[in-house]
Amino acid sequence: MSYPVTRRTVLKSAAALCASGLILPPSAFGAQGQLLVAETRTIEVLGRSATVFGLTGADGTHGLRFDEGERFDVTLENRTAEATSIHWHGQVPAPEADGITETGYVGPIGAGEARSYDFAARPGTHWMHSHHGLQEQALMAAPLIVRDAEAVRADVQEVVVLLHDFSFRSPEEILEGLTGSSTMDHGVGHGAPAAMDHSMMAMGGMDLNDVEFDAYLANDRTLDDPLVVRTERSGRVRLRVINGGASTAFWLELGENQATVIAVDGNPVEPVAGSRFPLAQAQRIDLLVDVPAGAVIPVFAQREGDRARTGVILAAPGAEIPKFVGMADVAAGPIDLSLEARLRSTIPLVTRDADVHHSVMLGGSMSPYLWSLDGEPWATRRKLEVSAGQRVALQFMNHSMMAHPMHLHGHHFQVVDINGQALSGAVRDTVLVPAMASVTVAFEADNPGRWLYHCHNLYHMATGMMSELVYV
Repeated sequence: MSYPVTRRTVLKSAAALCASGLILPPSAFGAQGQLLVAETRTIEVLGRSATVFGLTGADGTHGLRFDEGERFDVTLENRTAEATSIHWHGQVPAPEADGITETGYVGPIGAGEARSYDFAARPGTHWMHSHHGLQEQALMAAPLIVRDAEAVRADVQEVVVLLHDFSFRSPEEILEGLTGSSTMDHGVGHGAPAAMDHSMMAMGGMDLNDVEFDAYLANDRTLDDPLVVRTERSGRVRLRVINGGASTAFWLELGENQATVIAVDGNPVEPVAGSRFPLAQAQRIDLLVDVPAGAVIPVFAQREGDRARTGVILAAPGAEIPKFVGMADVAAGPIDLSLEARLRSTIPLVTRDADVHHSVMLGGSMSPYLWSLDGEPWATRRKLEVSAGQRVALQFMNHSMMAHPMHLHGHHFQVVDINGQALSGAVRDTVLVPAMASVTVAFEADNPGRWLYHCHNLYHMATGMMSELVYV
Protein backbone atom coordinates (compact mmCIF):
# COMPACT_ATOMS: atom_id res chain seq x y z
CA MET A 1 0.00 0.00 0.00
CA SER A 2 1.26 3.48 -0.77
CA TYR A 3 0.29 7.09 -0.21
CA PRO A 4 -0.12 8.31 -3.81
CA VAL A 5 -0.39 12.03 -4.44
CA THR A 6 -1.65 12.50 -7.98
CA ARG A 7 -3.71 14.95 -10.01
CA ARG A 8 -6.56 12.45 -9.77
CA THR A 9 -6.60 12.55 -5.99
CA VAL A 10 -9.78 14.23 -4.84
CA LEU A 11 -9.28 17.11 -2.43
CA LYS A 12 -11.61 15.67 0.15
CA SER A 13 -9.58 12.48 0.36
CA ALA A 14 -6.34 14.44 0.57
CA ALA A 15 -7.68 16.48 3.47
CA ALA A 16 -8.80 13.32 5.22
CA LEU A 17 -5.37 11.72 4.82
CA CYS A 18 -3.80 14.85 6.27
CA ALA A 19 -6.14 14.81 9.24
CA SER A 20 -5.45 11.13 9.90
CA GLY A 21 -1.68 11.63 9.77
CA LEU A 22 -1.34 8.77 7.28
CA ILE A 23 2.29 8.94 6.24
CA LEU A 24 3.91 5.60 5.60
CA PRO A 25 7.45 4.47 6.48
CA PRO A 26 9.95 4.03 3.62
CA SER A 27 9.52 0.25 3.68
CA ALA A 28 5.91 0.64 2.53
CA PHE A 29 6.91 1.94 -0.90
CA GLY A 30 7.71 -0.06 -4.00
CA ALA A 31 10.82 0.26 -6.12
CA GLN A 32 9.26 2.18 -9.00
CA GLY A 33 10.22 5.76 -9.73
CA GLN A 34 13.08 7.79 -8.31
CA LEU A 35 14.13 7.99 -4.70
CA LEU A 36 14.94 11.36 -3.13
CA VAL A 37 16.42 11.55 0.36
CA ALA A 38 16.24 14.54 2.69
CA GLU A 39 19.30 14.25 4.91
CA THR A 40 21.95 16.11 6.85
CA ARG A 41 25.47 16.40 5.47
CA THR A 42 28.74 18.18 6.17
CA ILE A 43 30.36 20.68 3.83
CA GLU A 44 33.45 22.86 4.21
CA VAL A 45 33.08 26.62 3.89
CA LEU A 46 36.07 28.96 4.22
CA GLY A 47 38.08 26.24 5.92
CA ARG A 48 35.37 25.41 8.48
CA SER A 49 33.03 22.45 8.53
CA ALA A 50 29.31 23.06 8.62
CA THR A 51 26.36 20.71 9.03
CA VAL A 52 23.61 21.48 6.53
CA PHE A 53 20.68 19.73 4.89
CA GLY A 54 20.65 18.09 1.47
CA LEU A 55 18.29 16.50 -1.05
CA THR A 56 20.01 13.57 -2.73
CA GLY A 57 18.97 11.04 -5.34
CA ALA A 58 19.59 7.32 -5.05
CA ASP A 59 22.73 7.64 -7.20
CA GLY A 60 24.20 10.29 -4.90
CA THR A 61 23.38 13.14 -7.27
CA HIS A 62 22.19 16.39 -5.70
CA GLY A 63 18.55 16.83 -6.77
CA LEU A 64 16.53 15.18 -9.54
CA ARG A 65 16.74 15.03 -13.32
CA PHE A 66 14.18 13.99 -15.91
CA ASP A 67 13.62 14.19 -19.65
CA GLU A 68 10.43 15.61 -21.14
CA GLY A 69 7.66 13.03 -21.14
CA GLU A 70 8.83 11.31 -17.98
CA ARG A 71 6.55 11.46 -14.98
CA PHE A 72 7.58 12.98 -11.69
CA ASP A 73 7.33 9.59 -9.98
CA VAL A 74 9.29 10.19 -6.80
CA THR A 75 9.41 8.86 -3.26
CA LEU A 76 10.78 11.36 -0.75
CA GLU A 77 12.32 9.86 2.38
CA ASN A 78 13.01 12.10 5.35
CA ARG A 79 16.19 10.86 7.02
CA THR A 80 16.69 14.01 9.07
CA ALA A 81 15.83 14.34 12.76
CA GLU A 82 12.98 16.81 12.15
CA ALA A 83 9.84 17.16 10.07
CA THR A 84 10.06 18.68 6.61
CA SER A 85 8.05 19.46 3.47
CA ILE A 86 9.61 19.96 0.04
CA HIS A 87 8.15 22.31 -2.57
CA TRP A 88 8.72 21.43 -6.23
CA HIS A 89 9.36 24.98 -7.39
CA GLY A 90 8.35 25.44 -11.03
CA GLN A 91 6.21 22.32 -11.20
CA VAL A 92 2.41 22.56 -11.48
CA PRO A 93 0.91 19.48 -9.83
CA ALA A 94 -2.42 19.31 -8.02
CA PRO A 95 -2.30 21.36 -4.79
CA GLU A 96 -1.94 18.38 -2.47
CA ALA A 97 1.31 17.46 -4.27
CA ASP A 98 2.82 20.96 -4.13
CA GLY A 99 5.02 20.11 -1.14
CA ILE A 100 3.66 22.71 1.26
CA THR A 101 1.56 22.46 4.42
CA GLU A 102 0.24 26.01 4.87
CA THR A 103 -2.94 25.45 2.83
CA GLY A 104 -3.91 22.33 4.81
CA TYR A 105 -4.02 19.66 2.12
CA VAL A 106 -1.30 17.59 3.77
CA GLY A 107 0.84 17.71 6.88
CA PRO A 108 4.64 17.67 7.10
CA ILE A 109 6.70 14.55 6.57
CA GLY A 110 7.99 13.46 9.95
CA ALA A 111 11.49 12.22 10.74
CA GLY A 112 11.89 8.70 9.38
CA GLU A 113 8.75 8.92 7.22
CA ALA A 114 8.24 9.08 3.46
CA ARG A 115 5.73 10.28 0.89
CA SER A 116 5.23 9.49 -2.80
CA TYR A 117 4.42 11.87 -5.65
CA ASP A 118 3.30 11.16 -9.19
CA PHE A 119 2.46 13.86 -11.72
CA ALA A 120 3.50 15.08 -15.17
CA ALA A 121 6.89 16.79 -14.96
CA ARG A 122 7.01 20.29 -16.47
CA PRO A 123 10.14 20.84 -18.63
CA GLY A 124 12.73 23.43 -17.66
CA THR A 125 15.28 24.49 -15.09
CA HIS A 126 13.50 24.23 -11.77
CA TRP A 127 14.46 23.47 -8.19
CA MET A 128 13.17 22.01 -4.95
CA HIS A 129 13.41 23.47 -1.48
CA SER A 130 11.96 23.13 1.97
CA HIS A 131 8.77 25.02 2.72
CA HIS A 132 8.95 24.05 6.40
CA GLY A 133 10.16 26.62 8.90
CA LEU A 134 13.51 28.12 7.93
CA GLN A 135 15.12 24.94 6.56
CA GLU A 136 15.68 26.52 3.15
CA GLN A 137 18.35 28.75 4.71
CA ALA A 138 20.16 25.63 5.95
CA LEU A 139 20.53 24.43 2.34
CA MET A 140 17.50 22.13 2.17
CA ALA A 141 17.37 22.74 -1.57
CA ALA A 142 18.53 21.12 -4.82
CA PRO A 143 18.13 21.37 -8.62
CA LEU A 144 15.12 19.85 -10.38
CA ILE A 145 15.96 19.65 -14.08
CA VAL A 146 13.54 18.45 -16.76
CA ARG A 147 15.20 18.58 -20.18
CA ASP A 148 12.79 19.43 -22.97
CA ALA A 149 12.90 17.53 -26.25
CA GLU A 150 14.92 20.27 -27.95
CA ALA A 151 17.60 20.16 -25.24
CA VAL A 152 17.83 16.39 -25.55
CA ARG A 153 18.26 16.64 -29.33
CA ALA A 154 20.83 19.43 -29.06
CA ASP A 155 23.11 17.27 -26.92
CA VAL A 156 24.96 20.33 -25.59
CA GLN A 157 27.10 20.05 -22.49
CA GLU A 158 24.97 21.13 -19.54
CA VAL A 159 26.17 22.70 -16.28
CA VAL A 160 23.76 23.26 -13.40
CA VAL A 161 24.68 25.92 -10.83
CA LEU A 162 22.76 26.35 -7.57
CA LEU A 163 23.54 29.57 -5.71
CA HIS A 164 23.15 29.96 -1.96
CA ASP A 165 23.74 32.50 0.77
CA PHE A 166 25.37 30.82 3.78
CA SER A 167 25.75 31.55 7.48
CA PHE A 168 27.42 29.63 10.28
CA ARG A 169 24.59 30.89 12.48
CA SER A 170 21.32 28.97 12.58
CA PRO A 171 18.39 30.40 10.62
CA GLU A 172 16.61 30.94 13.92
CA GLU A 173 19.47 33.13 15.13
CA ILE A 174 19.27 35.16 11.93
CA LEU A 175 15.51 35.65 12.32
CA GLU A 176 15.91 36.62 15.97
CA GLY A 177 18.53 39.18 15.00
CA LEU A 178 16.06 40.73 12.60
CA THR A 179 12.90 40.62 14.70
CA GLY A 180 13.76 39.86 18.34
CA SER A 181 12.07 36.45 18.00
CA SER A 182 13.35 33.15 16.61
CA THR A 183 9.82 31.96 15.81
CA MET A 184 8.58 31.87 12.23
CA ASP A 185 4.97 32.97 12.57
CA HIS A 186 4.28 34.82 9.33
CA GLY A 187 3.97 38.14 11.11
CA VAL A 188 1.84 37.30 14.12
CA GLY A 189 2.87 38.63 17.49
CA HIS A 190 6.17 40.35 16.72
CA GLY A 191 6.98 43.38 18.78
CA ALA A 192 9.75 45.88 18.14
CA PRO A 193 12.99 44.20 17.05
CA ALA A 194 16.05 43.73 19.19
CA ALA A 195 19.44 44.96 17.98
CA MET A 196 19.01 44.74 14.22
CA ASP A 197 21.28 42.13 12.67
CA HIS A 198 21.47 43.18 9.05
CA SER A 199 23.72 45.15 6.76
CA MET A 200 20.96 47.66 5.83
CA MET A 201 22.84 48.72 2.71
CA ALA A 202 20.97 51.42 0.84
CA MET A 203 21.38 52.64 -2.73
CA GLY A 204 19.22 55.34 -4.24
CA GLY A 205 16.92 55.24 -1.21
CA MET A 206 16.38 51.46 -1.47
CA ASP A 207 17.13 49.04 1.35
CA LEU A 208 19.31 46.10 0.36
CA ASN A 209 20.60 42.91 1.97
CA ASP A 210 18.85 42.69 5.30
CA VAL A 211 21.08 39.76 6.37
CA GLU A 212 24.87 39.71 6.54
CA PHE A 213 26.07 36.26 5.47
CA ASP A 214 29.39 34.52 6.00
CA ALA A 215 29.74 33.26 2.44
CA TYR A 216 28.04 32.88 -0.92
CA LEU A 217 28.10 29.46 -2.55
CA ALA A 218 27.90 28.05 -6.06
CA ASN A 219 27.25 24.31 -5.82
CA ASP A 220 28.33 24.43 -2.16
CA ARG A 221 31.68 26.07 -3.00
CA THR A 222 33.22 29.52 -2.69
CA LEU A 223 35.71 31.12 -5.09
CA ASP A 224 38.49 29.95 -2.78
CA ASP A 225 37.88 26.50 -4.29
CA PRO A 226 35.41 26.93 -7.15
CA LEU A 227 33.85 24.32 -9.38
CA VAL A 228 35.92 24.16 -12.59
CA VAL A 229 34.10 22.69 -15.58
CA ARG A 230 36.21 21.57 -18.53
CA THR A 231 34.32 22.01 -21.77
CA GLU A 232 33.61 19.22 -24.21
CA ARG A 233 32.97 18.88 -27.94
CA SER A 234 32.39 22.31 -29.49
CA GLY A 235 32.99 24.24 -26.29
CA ARG A 236 29.33 25.28 -26.07
CA VAL A 237 27.77 25.04 -22.61
CA ARG A 238 24.17 25.36 -21.53
CA LEU A 239 24.44 26.95 -18.11
CA ARG A 240 21.37 26.42 -15.93
CA VAL A 241 21.66 28.86 -13.01
CA ILE A 242 19.29 28.72 -10.02
CA ASN A 243 19.22 31.40 -7.34
CA GLY A 244 18.57 29.36 -4.19
CA GLY A 245 19.57 32.24 -1.93
CA ALA A 246 17.20 32.65 1.00
CA SER A 247 17.66 36.42 1.08
CA THR A 248 20.12 37.39 -1.66
CA ALA A 249 19.78 38.64 -5.22
CA PHE A 250 22.76 38.35 -7.56
CA TRP A 251 24.17 39.86 -10.72
CA LEU A 252 25.61 37.19 -13.03
CA GLU A 253 28.80 38.65 -14.49
CA LEU A 254 30.81 37.28 -17.42
CA GLY A 255 33.11 40.27 -17.86
CA GLU A 256 34.15 40.70 -21.48
CA ASN A 257 32.56 37.39 -22.44
CA GLN A 258 29.10 37.08 -23.97
CA ALA A 259 26.26 34.68 -23.22
CA THR A 260 22.79 34.25 -24.67
CA VAL A 261 19.66 33.97 -22.54
CA ILE A 262 17.44 31.20 -23.88
CA ALA A 263 15.07 30.55 -20.94
CA VAL A 264 13.97 31.99 -17.61
CA ASP A 265 12.21 30.10 -14.82
CA GLY A 266 12.18 27.06 -17.09
CA ASN A 267 10.34 28.81 -19.95
CA PRO A 268 11.95 29.54 -23.35
CA VAL A 269 12.47 33.14 -24.47
CA GLU A 270 13.66 34.77 -27.66
CA PRO A 271 17.49 34.90 -27.47
CA VAL A 272 18.98 37.92 -25.69
CA ALA A 273 22.76 38.43 -25.70
CA GLY A 274 24.70 40.06 -22.90
CA SER A 275 27.42 39.71 -20.30
CA ARG A 276 25.55 40.80 -17.15
CA PHE A 277 22.21 39.45 -15.96
CA PRO A 278 20.11 40.09 -12.81
CA LEU A 279 18.80 37.08 -10.89
CA ALA A 280 16.36 37.53 -8.01
CA GLN A 281 15.75 34.97 -5.29
CA ALA A 282 14.14 31.76 -6.68
CA GLN A 283 14.55 32.81 -10.32
CA ARG A 284 16.39 30.68 -12.87
CA ILE A 285 18.16 31.56 -16.08
CA ASP A 286 19.48 29.37 -18.90
CA LEU A 287 22.51 30.76 -20.74
CA LEU A 288 24.38 29.50 -23.79
CA VAL A 289 28.10 30.18 -23.41
CA ASP A 290 30.75 29.45 -26.02
CA VAL A 291 34.21 28.71 -24.59
CA PRO A 292 36.91 29.02 -27.30
CA ALA A 293 39.97 26.77 -27.36
CA GLY A 294 42.40 27.78 -24.62
CA ALA A 295 39.90 30.11 -22.92
CA VAL A 296 38.86 30.41 -19.29
CA ILE A 297 35.50 32.08 -18.58
CA PRO A 298 34.60 32.82 -14.96
CA VAL A 299 30.88 33.15 -14.33
CA PHE A 300 30.55 35.28 -11.21
CA ALA A 301 27.43 35.75 -9.10
CA GLN A 302 27.89 39.03 -7.23
CA ARG A 303 25.56 40.05 -4.45
CA GLU A 304 23.62 43.23 -5.19
CA GLY A 305 24.84 46.24 -3.25
CA ASP A 306 28.08 44.49 -2.33
CA ARG A 307 31.50 43.35 -3.56
CA ALA A 308 30.98 39.76 -2.33
CA ARG A 309 30.67 37.13 -5.02
CA THR A 310 30.83 33.43 -5.80
CA GLY A 311 30.81 31.55 -9.10
CA VAL A 312 31.97 28.73 -11.30
CA ILE A 313 34.75 28.53 -13.91
CA LEU A 314 34.27 27.30 -17.48
CA ALA A 315 37.56 26.29 -19.04
CA ALA A 316 38.69 24.75 -22.30
CA PRO A 317 40.71 21.53 -22.00
CA GLY A 318 44.28 22.24 -20.97
CA ALA A 319 43.69 25.91 -20.15
CA GLU A 320 45.50 27.12 -17.03
CA ILE A 321 43.14 28.29 -14.29
CA PRO A 322 44.13 31.56 -12.60
CA LYS A 323 43.22 32.40 -9.01
CA PHE A 324 39.93 34.22 -8.49
CA VAL A 325 38.97 36.10 -5.34
CA GLY A 326 35.64 36.36 -3.56
CA MET A 327 35.50 40.15 -3.71
CA ALA A 328 34.90 42.23 -6.83
CA ASP A 329 36.71 45.54 -7.30
CA VAL A 330 33.52 47.57 -6.85
CA ALA A 331 30.11 46.99 -5.31
CA ALA A 332 27.28 45.99 -7.61
CA GLY A 333 24.14 48.10 -7.75
CA PRO A 334 20.64 46.82 -7.04
CA ILE A 335 19.30 44.25 -9.48
CA ASP A 336 16.63 45.71 -11.72
CA LEU A 337 14.17 45.00 -14.53
CA SER A 338 16.52 45.94 -17.37
CA LEU A 339 16.59 42.35 -18.61
CA GLU A 340 12.91 41.74 -17.83
CA ALA A 341 11.89 44.57 -20.15
CA ARG A 342 13.80 42.93 -23.03
CA LEU A 343 12.55 39.37 -22.60
CA ARG A 344 9.91 37.95 -24.91
CA SER A 345 8.37 34.51 -24.52
CA THR A 346 8.52 32.10 -27.43
CA ILE A 347 5.29 30.52 -26.10
CA PRO A 348 3.25 33.52 -24.88
CA LEU A 349 -0.31 33.43 -23.62
CA VAL A 350 -3.00 33.62 -26.26
CA THR A 351 -3.98 37.27 -26.59
CA ARG A 352 -7.28 38.04 -24.90
CA ASP A 353 -8.64 40.38 -22.24
CA ALA A 354 -8.46 39.42 -18.59
CA ASP A 355 -11.67 38.19 -16.97
CA VAL A 356 -10.64 39.31 -13.51
CA HIS A 357 -8.16 41.89 -12.21
CA HIS A 358 -6.49 41.75 -8.81
CA SER A 359 -4.07 44.21 -7.22
CA VAL A 360 -1.84 43.43 -4.25
CA MET A 361 0.10 45.98 -2.22
CA LEU A 362 3.55 44.92 -1.03
CA GLY A 363 4.45 46.66 2.21
CA GLY A 364 6.64 46.58 5.27
CA SER A 365 9.73 48.05 6.83
CA MET A 366 13.12 47.20 8.26
CA SER A 367 12.23 48.58 11.70
CA PRO A 368 10.11 47.01 13.00
CA TYR A 369 11.03 44.11 10.76
CA LEU A 370 7.55 43.19 9.49
CA TRP A 371 6.41 42.59 5.92
CA SER A 372 2.90 42.18 4.57
CA LEU A 373 0.58 41.84 1.58
CA ASP A 374 -2.26 44.37 1.50
CA GLY A 375 -1.22 45.41 4.99
CA GLU A 376 -2.04 41.99 6.47
CA PRO A 377 0.10 39.08 7.70
CA TRP A 378 -0.74 35.45 6.94
CA ALA A 379 -3.12 35.05 9.90
CA THR A 380 -5.48 37.77 8.63
CA ARG A 381 -4.64 37.48 4.92
CA ARG A 382 -6.86 38.80 2.14
CA LYS A 383 -7.38 35.91 -0.24
CA LEU A 384 -7.53 36.44 -3.99
CA GLU A 385 -10.50 34.66 -5.56
CA VAL A 386 -10.57 33.30 -9.12
CA SER A 387 -12.65 30.79 -11.04
CA ALA A 388 -11.43 27.97 -13.24
CA GLY A 389 -11.07 29.02 -16.87
CA GLN A 390 -10.54 32.72 -16.19
CA ARG A 391 -7.69 34.81 -17.54
CA VAL A 392 -6.35 36.58 -14.45
CA ALA A 393 -4.38 39.83 -14.35
CA LEU A 394 -2.47 40.30 -11.10
CA GLN A 395 -0.76 43.60 -10.33
CA PHE A 396 1.94 43.76 -7.65
CA MET A 397 2.40 47.30 -6.33
CA ASN A 398 5.47 47.72 -4.12
CA HIS A 399 4.97 50.46 -1.54
CA SER A 400 8.12 49.58 0.39
CA MET A 401 11.76 50.61 -0.02
CA MET A 402 12.94 47.06 -0.64
CA ALA A 403 12.53 44.85 -3.72
CA HIS A 404 10.43 41.69 -3.47
CA PRO A 405 10.65 38.58 -5.70
CA MET A 406 7.02 37.43 -5.89
CA HIS A 407 6.27 33.74 -6.48
CA LEU A 408 2.91 32.14 -7.31
CA HIS A 409 2.56 28.42 -6.66
CA GLY A 410 0.85 26.06 -9.09
CA HIS A 411 0.99 28.38 -12.13
CA HIS A 412 3.28 30.12 -14.57
CA PHE A 413 2.42 33.68 -15.58
CA GLN A 414 3.42 36.13 -18.28
CA VAL A 415 4.84 39.54 -17.44
CA VAL A 416 2.51 42.00 -19.22
CA ASP A 417 3.22 45.40 -17.66
CA ILE A 418 6.14 47.14 -15.93
CA ASN A 419 5.38 50.48 -14.30
CA GLY A 420 2.46 51.13 -16.61
CA GLN A 421 4.26 50.11 -19.80
CA ALA A 422 2.56 47.16 -21.49
CA LEU A 423 4.67 44.36 -22.96
CA SER A 424 4.41 40.75 -24.02
CA GLY A 425 7.17 39.57 -21.72
CA ALA A 426 8.60 36.34 -20.40
CA VAL A 427 6.61 33.51 -18.87
CA ARG A 428 7.78 32.97 -15.29
CA ASP A 429 6.78 31.76 -11.84
CA THR A 430 8.77 34.40 -9.91
CA VAL A 431 9.01 38.09 -10.78
CA LEU A 432 11.01 40.89 -9.17
CA VAL A 433 9.04 43.94 -8.03
CA PRO A 434 11.54 46.72 -7.25
CA ALA A 435 11.03 49.32 -4.54
CA MET A 436 8.18 51.72 -5.32
CA ALA A 437 7.46 49.95 -8.63
CA SER A 438 4.60 47.92 -10.08
CA VAL A 439 4.59 44.77 -12.19
CA THR A 440 1.51 43.10 -13.67
CA VAL A 441 1.39 39.45 -14.66
CA ALA A 442 -1.32 37.42 -16.39
CA PHE A 443 -2.10 33.71 -16.16
CA GLU A 444 -4.74 31.12 -16.92
CA ALA A 445 -6.69 29.84 -13.92
CA ASP A 446 -6.24 26.23 -14.95
CA ASN A 447 -5.19 24.46 -11.73
CA PRO A 448 -8.05 24.56 -9.19
CA GLY A 449 -7.30 24.61 -5.50
CA ARG A 450 -5.74 26.86 -2.89
CA TRP A 451 -2.33 28.24 -3.81
CA LEU A 452 0.26 30.27 -1.96
CA TYR A 453 1.75 33.44 -3.33
CA HIS A 454 4.52 35.15 -1.40
CA CYS A 455 7.79 37.04 -1.40
CA HIS A 456 10.68 34.63 -1.92
CA ASN A 457 12.92 36.45 0.54
CA LEU A 458 12.61 33.83 3.30
CA TYR A 459 12.63 36.36 6.15
CA HIS A 460 10.02 38.57 4.48
CA MET A 461 7.77 35.53 4.09
CA ALA A 462 8.48 34.46 7.66
CA THR A 463 7.28 37.77 9.04
CA GLY A 464 4.07 38.05 7.06
CA MET A 465 4.57 38.45 3.31
CA MET A 466 2.46 35.48 2.18
CA SER A 467 -1.17 34.96 1.16
CA GLU A 468 -3.41 32.71 -0.94
CA LEU A 469 -4.99 32.46 -4.36
CA VAL A 470 -8.27 30.54 -3.99
CA TYR A 471 -10.48 29.01 -6.70
CA VAL A 472 -14.20 29.48 -6.02
